[in-house]
Amino acid sequence: MGKKPDITMNEHTPTPPTSPAASPSAEPIPTAPSVAPSPRSSSAAQFLARLSIGQMTLALVLAVFLWQWLDAHRQIDSMQQELAKRLTEMDGNNKASQMLVQQSQETTRELGAKVSLLETRYAESQSQRAALEALYQDLSSSRDETALAEVEQMLLIAGQQLQLSANIKAALIAMQQADSRLQRLNRPALNGLRKNINADIDKLRVLPAVDIPGLNLRLDNLISSVDNLPLVYDIRPAAVSGKPKLAPVQDENAVQKLLREIWQEAKHLVRIEDTRKRELPLLSPTETFFLRENLKLRLLSARLALLSRDEASFRHDLQTAQEWVKVYFNADSVEGKQALSALQKLAVSSINIELPDISGSIEAVRGYRLSHEKAAK
Repeated sequence: MGKKPDITMNEHTPTPPTSPAASPSAEPIPTAPSVAPSPRSSSAAQFLARLSIGQMTLALVLAVFLWQWLDAHRQIDSMQQELAKRLTEMDGNNKASQMLVQQSQETTRELGAKVSLLETRYAESQSQRAALEALYQDLSSSRDETALAEVEQMLLIAGQQLQLSANIKAALIAMQQADSRLQRLNRPALNGLRKNINADIDKLRVLPAVDIPGLNLRLDNLISSVDNLPLVYDIRPAAVSGKPKLAPVQDENAVQKLLREIWQEAKHLVRIEDTRKRELPLLSPTETFFLRENLKLRLLSARLALLSRDEASFRHDLQTAQEWVKVYFNADSVEGKQALSALQKLAVSSINIELPDISGSIEAVRGYRLSHEKAAK
């Protein structure tokens, strides 16, 4: 591109004169005083005047680039400040995180120690649990053996009560206690034993009730009354309270009255008895003592027969006691009548009861106990 010619106006170029004819009557226009440009502005103007469009474009580009560089530099400074701020915050956070990491490490170590302690305690508890389970098994087996031994003992007591004294009530109580003991164990394997025991309990319940204590009490009363029974030779004739009054006879003279009184007195002097009756000899005090003691022994024998449910011996002893009372004691006295009445009532009492056999329950419990002991070993 060719340079355009610089057209500069020189301050020495003459201005065209104004025509006076154009404004003849006009007053001259005052001109403003000219201001001399400063050297600096004039040099800048001259410099700008000498620049071309490309140079101006380049200058503009440079200005834009410079402005962008300055703006980028300003942004970088702000980013650096922000980054420094963030780094400071991160440094603080890093220190805090380091402290937290240290605390977490310490907590982890403490937790590790606690976990180790818990593992040790858990191992100890497991060993203790195994020992307790073994002990429980031993105690359970021993408890079952003890319970079975107690049940067997109760059944033996019930059998003894039936065999020795035929005490149905005591035997029934013992068997019910044995069944309750098995019930508290709550073992299905013991249901067979409970079934056998309950069957024997039902057999005892249907037996007729015999008032053994009442009969025994009557015998005790008889034994205590033997010392008060009067002997047969202790009978005395009834004392006459006074002479009977004679009925007055009319037209009776003195001789007839005397004869009648003599006859009345003579009738009291004579007594007629049957001499064919065997008279007992008089007993000495020692013989009387042994007679009463023998009667007591006979009644005691009847009581033993009652407790053992021996009805034949019981009736025989009571029959013998009745004969002794009739022969050696005064049966017409109040005490004799009471003793004979009590003996007769006791003699007609039935004490013979067919007792059931409960040995099956005893053998079942004993067999189960032995098998349980063998299984435990």
